[in-house]
Amino acid sequence: MSTRDAMSSAPAREQFPNLSKDAPGFPVREGEEPWTVAEVEVLADDLIAESVRLQDELVAADQELSELLRNSGDGAGDDQADSGSSALEREQELTLVNNTRDMLAQDARALARIGAGTYGTCESCGDAIGKARVQAFPRATLCVTCKQREERR
Repeated sequence: MSTRDAMSSAPAREQFPNLSKDAPGFPVREGEEPWTVAEVEVLADDLIAESVRLQDELVAADQELSELLRNSGDGAGDDQADSGSSALEREQELTLVNNTRDMLAQDARALARIGAGTYGTCESCGDAIGKARVQAFPRATLCVTCKQREERR
């Protein structure tokens, strides 16, 4: 069984056996209801499914990039427009590959935080990120205040 198959058949409750104990302890902001196991399972299952999808995309994008690089040749017989078009296509595919890798790493980091029991905690200030923010963006590692501060830099 490949890693991808193992991930797709391992829902959150199998991958995180302590979730029923950890989830209610994940931090929430004032006025928010505590996390339920079901809510965290949904987020974790979505992250796992997205990781599988991104791995598939990465394999396809890597193959496409390899094909583009293999076919780039020395450019003999190509005019400048063809060469420029080929270079742009390679650059776009490389950007896609790098973005996919970044998103995959963010998903892995979020899943690791769920497993460590630190999910929902701001990595900068240590306060709660906010349940609504995490539900909207499950990869969030910073609360809104810290994220705004980071973006102003």
